Amino acid sequence: MMRTPLQFRLVKVASVLALLSLLSVSSLYAGPLKVSRVTDGDTIQIRDGSAEKTIRLVGIDTPELSHKKREPSQPYAQAATKFLAGLVLNKTVEIKEYGQDRYGRTLAVVFLGGKNVNLEMVKAGYAEVYRGTPAAGFDSAPYWKAEEEARAAKKGMWAQGGNYMSPREWRKPNGRK
Repeated sequence: MMRTPLQFRLVKVASVLALLSLLSVSSLYAGPLKVSRVTDGDTIQIRDGSAEKTIRLVGIDTPELSHKKREPSQPYAQAATKFLAGLVLNKTVEIKEYGQDRYGRTLAVVFLGGKNVNLEMVKAGYAEVYRGTPAAGFDSAPYWKAEEEARAAKKGMWAQGGNYMSPREWRKPNGRK
């Protein structure tokens, strides 16, 4: 079948758009990305040259910090934040992006010295696997395995046993999504 010039151009444009969408879903950015702030157990600020960027660690969810003076934080929220800060604060990291969340934060896996920081949070018992819709192209299988192992060993927040409440469930009665 012979294509017309218009059909040929449309196929080329569609191919280019498909390639660009794949690149935007998951792309690896190498340093120098310095972590300038740890907001909570699953959110950091990085400096890319002179620009600041908010990174939401994709695939994980950590206990919620209080955002009001008299409101209590979820158990293990401060411990998760401190653990993440100990891993990455003021260090140079690499990230693999998976798009953005509804708040405009970049969803990414953070790597420090080749080690997956997101997965380390789960292994240490300071994060669970994110229970919402997973980011396109993100493989959560190793995270589920790590969560199962941390739970069985009662690491971090899993030491609470039956008193543990998922961050997703904790946000509901506390007016957060």
